[in-house]
Amino acid sequence: MKSSNNFIAVLIIIFTVYWSFKDVIPSVPSNNKELKSEDFSLSNALSHLKNISKKTHHTGSPEHKVVQDYIVNELKKLNLTPEIQYQTAINKKWRASTTTENIIAKIKGSGNGKSLLLLTHYDSNPHSSLGASDAGSGVVTILEGIRAFLAKNKQPKNDIIILFSDAEELGLLGAQAFVENHPLAKNIGIVLNFEARGSGGSSYMLMETNGMNKKLLTEFLNSNPNYPAANSLMYSIYKKLPNDTDLTVFREKGNINGFNFAFIDDHFDYHTAQDSYERLNRETLMHQAEYFTTSLNYFANSDLTNLNSDEDYIYVNFPIIKMLTYPFSWGGTLLIISFIIFCVLLFLGFSKNKLTIRGTFIGFIPYIASLVICAGVSYGLWQLILIIHPQYTDMLHGFTYNGYQYIIAFIFLNIWIVFKIYSRFKEHKTTDLFIAPIALSFILNYFIYQYLPGAGFFIIPVYASLLILAILILMKLKANSKATLFAIISVPTVYIIAPMIQLFPVALGLKILFVSAIFIVLVFGFTLPVFHQQKRKNRWQTIVGIISIVFFVLATFNSGFSIDKKRPNSIVYIQNSDDNTAYWGTYNKTLDNYTKQIFDSDYQEGSIPSVEGKSKYNTRFNYHKKAENKNLSTSNIKINLDTIINNERKLNLTITPTRNINKYEFYNNTPIQLKDLKVNGAFYDAGKAFKAHKGVLLIYQIANSDKDVTVSFTIDKDEKPNIVLNEVSYDLLTHPKFNLKPRSEIMMPMPFVTNDAIITSKKIQL
Repeated sequence: MKSSNNFIAVLIIIFTVYWSFKDVIPSVPSNNKELKSEDFSLSNALSHLKNISKKTHHTGSPEHKVVQDYIVNELKKLNLTPEIQYQTAINKKWRASTTTENIIAKIKGSGNGKSLLLLTHYDSNPHSSLGASDAGSGVVTILEGIRAFLAKNKQPKNDIIILFSDAEELGLLGAQAFVENHPLAKNIGIVLNFEARGSGGSSYMLMETNGMNKKLLTEFLNSNPNYPAANSLMYSIYKKLPNDTDLTVFREKGNINGFNFAFIDDHFDYHTAQDSYERLNRETLMHQAEYFTTSLNYFANSDLTNLNSDEDYIYVNFPIIKMLTYPFSWGGTLLIISFIIFCVLLFLGFSKNKLTIRGTFIGFIPYIASLVICAGVSYGLWQLILIIHPQYTDMLHGFTYNGYQYIIAFIFLNIWIVFKIYSRFKEHKTTDLFIAPIALSFILNYFIYQYLPGAGFFIIPVYASLLILAILILMKLKANSKATLFAIISVPTVYIIAPMIQLFPVALGLKILFVSAIFIVLVFGFTLPVFHQQKRKNRWQTIVGIISIVFFVLATFNSGFSIDKKRPNSIVYIQNSDDNTAYWGTYNKTLDNYTKQIFDSDYQEGSIPSVEGKSKYNTRFNYHKKAENKNLSTSNIKINLDTIINNERKLNLTITPTRNINKYEFYNNTPIQLKDLKVNGAFYDAGKAFKAHKGVLLIYQIANSDKDVTVSFTIDKDEKPNIVLNEVSYDLLTHPKFNLKPRSEIMMPMPFVTNDAIITSKKIQL
């Protein structure tokens, strides 16, 4: 009877884990469901997606114009009047620039209040991403969502501005061009931004605000989303990290609040040739649609005048009620109250001989050992796996195709470790052993209260554990009913923490598996009375051990590459036109048949200075090799102005390409003081003076509207600028002077770096 009760308790825990994931994402509607004209049609959205994600469409590419025309025509079909905003923008942080081509439309409201902005970007990442998820999913969500909204024939109260921004992938440049230069930006009350960092999973809500979140959160919940997925821990971490979306520009430059709706699962597809129509999860797209529909219907008719607030709220997904919320200010009170309850229960436990002093102190040994060993083994084992499978290091996302199998394997390995450690203490009372997890959770929650208040919901598992402890001390329950009752009480604990065990390694890479291990030990500690068995062998230990082995075997079996799991690789040709030398470079750490056609022999480890550009992960060439100089033509540089006025030297030059250039990289070899830096008429940082250190000075992506690039700046008359111009084109595989064998069907261009590129480099003579 006790055994069956324990089995039921485990089933409750397993069901709760499943529930915590399924509760935050909708299912795909059946094909036979009859839709009204005002309903969001997944079929319509997918039709749009298929059309706009056939080819890569990064800023300046021919397909970029094709996708732009498609979106404009679809807006016209909805009787809207779209416009194209042509505007050069420069992002100070990323030193990136281009002439953006934003697509803008407006639905007139009946009132005179603040406007609602619907935002996503339509450019794909250079140079090989198909952009189906990032952010084609946002494009089609807005196109189909607006069609459904207009089908109701009801005029909204607020003006609705639709912005399909350009050049987000280059440095949020379209959003910057809109906020700084378009008159519609002056009256926006709130922004709804639809983004992606993978191709599946739940879409998480992340707020952007310069203030605090109470009103934003309240309004979000008032919109009554059917599947809200969010927590204030992510919000707090997001505010501390330098992560950016288009919405960041609205917050920083316009002091405009908003919501990001973004999904991050299947991170291995992010910015790759596999970000395709076929691989976008349909449930994920429906989740974006759910957010869009509920948010649009609410914010189109609500007061957007002032969404700032002077109070932050803790919030987290919670069983049945969807989301639990309460003020940050409650954190200290909840912590103090819980500690007082704990002290009272300790007193009663010792008084009733339900606790022993020696036993409670011994209880710290297995719990601390579990934390240290699980975290250490997870970190060390992943480093060992990278040695065994060096090809994983070429997946710059840090998340492998078999990453979910590794997550499961590590989860069960850590559970096995915990069971193994606690099996050494099966003679000790469960109540004694339960004190250590609760006691250490107070230390954790104190640090959370002081330094990361958004994670304040971790006090909820403490209260659930105190309830279990109170039952153990104050009540005499039959042994065969305890496990099930404790499992039911632990439902909120498991529901809150379980998704985070997957979230962190997916979002930040498998190197973060040790964080998941810590979460696992926390959950085990909070639910220890469910699993700890005295004076008998714990059969669950054997079961989880077998499961862990099975998934490690599966992950190893699936460690290779295939048509659906393509291997990323890279080859770049670099020509120095000043000294007539040339090199091949590759970012790969492990060479394959594609890279070995160049790097078969006589290559060297290490990088080539000043030609790699600025990449997302600051990736450097791992190997380079001398190459034949192809004597490729370089751009014509015309000095329009070079004059000295009041000890200042003013320079203006025009660069005209002589071959098909995709971007220019201006690399500074000597630190120099600059001011009034301007590109195609747009100032860098409003023309303010700044110290340009050695490294990338500016990257300009050639737009479809560009025939040349004009750069001007002012320096001290005694300064001697040493600026190198790198001219980058993505035509290495098609250029007639080269004859590289194409990739096999199980390969793809490595993302996040300049790839399949010809780079010609020369010093600008000034």
